Amino acid sequence: MLAILKKEINSFFASPIGYLVIAIFLILNGLFLWLFKGDFNVLDYGFADLSSFFLLAPWILIFLIPAVTMRSFSDEKKQGTLELLLTKPISQLNIVLGKYLGAFILILIALLPTLLYVYTVYQLGKPVGNLDMGSTWGSYFGLLFLVAAYTAIGVFGSTLSQNQIVAFIASVFLCFFFYIGFEGIADFAASNFIEQLGMSYHFKSMSRGVIDTADILYFLSITTLFITLTVYGIKNEKLPQKTWGKLLIIPVALLLINVVLAKAHARFDLTKDKRYTLNEAAVNVIKNIQSPIIIDVFLEGDDFPSEFRRLQTETKQLLEEFANVNDNIVFNFINPIEDTSTKNKNIELLNARGLTPMQLSVTESGKASQAIIFPWALASFNEQTVAIPLVKNKIGANQQELVSNSVQHLEYAFADGFSKLVNPKRKKIAILKGNNQLNDANIASFIKKLKDYYYIAPFTLDSVATNAQKTGDDLNTFDLIISAKPTEAFTEEEKLILDQFTMNGGKSLWLIDAVAIEKDSLYNDAGKNYAVARDLNLTDFFFKYGVRINPSIIADLYSAPIMLATGNDNDTRLMRLKWPYAPLASGNPNHPITNNLNLVKFDFANQIDTLKNNIEKTILLRSSNLTKLEGVPREINLEQATQEPKTQLYNKGHQTLAVLLEGKFTSAYNNLVKPIKLKNTKNQSTPTKMIVVADGDVIKNNIDRNGPTDLSFDRSSNQEVGNKEFLLNAVNYLLDENGLINIRSKELAVAFLNQEKIAQEKTKWQLLNIALPLVLLALFGIIFNFIRKKKYAS
Repeated sequence: MLAILKKEINSFFASPIGYLVIAIFLILNGLFLWLFKGDFNVLDYGFADLSSFFLLAPWILIFLIPAVTMRSFSDEKKQGTLELLLTKPISQLNIVLGKYLGAFILILIALLPTLLYVYTVYQLGKPVGNLDMGSTWGSYFGLLFLVAAYTAIGVFGSTLSQNQIVAFIASVFLCFFFYIGFEGIADFAASNFIEQLGMSYHFKSMSRGVIDTADILYFLSITTLFITLTVYGIKNEKLPQKTWGKLLIIPVALLLINVVLAKAHARFDLTKDKRYTLNEAAVNVIKNIQSPIIIDVFLEGDDFPSEFRRLQTETKQLLEEFANVNDNIVFNFINPIEDTSTKNKNIELLNARGLTPMQLSVTESGKASQAIIFPWALASFNEQTVAIPLVKNKIGANQQELVSNSVQHLEYAFADGFSKLVNPKRKKIAILKGNNQLNDANIASFIKKLKDYYYIAPFTLDSVATNAQKTGDDLNTFDLIISAKPTEAFTEEEKLILDQFTMNGGKSLWLIDAVAIEKDSLYNDAGKNYAVARDLNLTDFFFKYGVRINPSIIADLYSAPIMLATGNDNDTRLMRLKWPYAPLASGNPNHPITNNLNLVKFDFANQIDTLKNNIEKTILLRSSNLTKLEGVPREINLEQATQEPKTQLYNKGHQTLAVLLEGKFTSAYNNLVKPIKLKNTKNQSTPTKMIVVADGDVIKNNIDRNGPTDLSFDRSSNQEVGNKEFLLNAVNYLLDENGLINIRSKELAVAFLNQEKIAQEKTKWQLLNIALPLVLLALFGIIFNFIRKKKYAS
């Protein structure tokens, strides 16, 4: 076998055709990946990975491998040496393996120069070395199995004819059919099983660095099948009927082995951030569904910037992972504005469903243009439909950062959407009334969103005075209470009811103003008002739980502007002016509530202190480092917006604005006389959670002539803010039994190429990756032939 292997390698490199075949392979790769404009161009793609190469390689190898293997047995048949070879004291299997391994090693030699591509992307990463090596080597590992299967098919194809060209065409056809043919048949027959018979299905995940034993078994089965067919194919005599029966048993047996062992497969995600491993909570949402979830993804188009092509790819790959868990996940990518005759109608229909378009800047060949996309998906299940946003906005983010944030958010966005479709509402939320909280119109934007997930009902504590026990029992039927900016003090009786709700495991979200001042009150003739402390009789209540909301105002240089009319009567203009009392708070990147969250806008926020006790406290939101604290009473004047702030005064550092409390709470009335008698009062709670936010305006939406405005959009800065998402995440975290919200903690890093470096050194790297592999091939040929001549000369 080794002698045949050496003979194959020697004969291949002794002929100029061998070098020509490898050179063509390297030239095609080099031109498509580094020179020609298109989807495969690594430099234009802008991302520090080799996905383009692993997408292109199977197609080029469809032609390269048959070109290498076409002479394996066809040449032996043509020259009449096959009969001589079969008379040698070596088994037919060893003959075939010798030919097969010789061709396989030749392909590996052809692939070696492509390691230059790895070096190039590594050097062009931003920063240098920003390349996921685990994913890269895993993808190469997967490519080797594809090469193994192609080579087995190619060697078999060479037994079909004495003519090398016929053998080449037959091998190309077989490789093409096994790679993509089954996928076409599956589309026609709507059969997922047929699709799984094709190489493309199994190579998809391997090409991204995910190694599955089921995929490895598949490629080994294809390789084994065609090597076995080759062993029988080189026999000169006509095969008896019994042998044909045995040959039919082999593919059936291999198929059964694949079906049986696929159920006990192991999967290894070699990517650095495990980006292709779905969170267990996401898997649990869909694994048992019995009817299809149909997903229409509108992120489709020909003129996307490279960043959004990456988002499109990541979306497709994520949905493939969901489909691998349950084949009832069916998705389609649709371009709603492709057909000009229906473009306007489709835009109207999508807008009516709340799927707003996004305008992108596209720069090509130095020319800037605008493109419109719909970064949304619609998921439908049992006559219900939900919209899933694919883009995650963040104030001040460029297109690269926008896509990075969006990619990180995708798994949660789809898992959350599927959960809304699959899981019926179970939890109940009480919106507290009776202490002059915000009215329904001012919290409508958030409550409308919340109704997609939970049952919502108003709840008043007024009946505590007449029937405290019933009020407490009724409140305990809810899972969560929300108190949105109360402005009237709570009585001791009401506090006890709320305290016992917590003791019984109830969750709560408090949005509290410790200072009385409203921005609307400033728009009067004087343009000023006084901020004073607001006593809600909750200080001892929260103190016992471990927090204190201080009656001081946070002023922050990093804040949203205020809209003011400036100028004379005849030349009045609305101007956006600096307003330190509207802090834009950043979230804790290490917590699922606030990870990858847009800035949250506050109005006249207060400062929170955390106190030592047995409760675990997590700061969720805080002001910027350029903060000062202002005590009350204090005059607040709109003229402050027109004055340059004294930056040296903003030296108090980050201040806490929202905090999460988790654990077993001690009653605020422990060891105290209770204001009223209740049955079964508790002094220690079961494990529960509470979130305290030091500003009620976080939940408050504006109202215009068309009704409540969207809480996620701030008109003063004309930008999206994270208020609605923060509140929704907070509620989901407090009520989340399955850990779905924890998907938000998953960190996915999108690696970009250094575009400045590419602009300066583009020609250098193009020459390196196109010319250097050919130079290396030429040097190998010179050295190989020199050694060969020297050996035979002696």
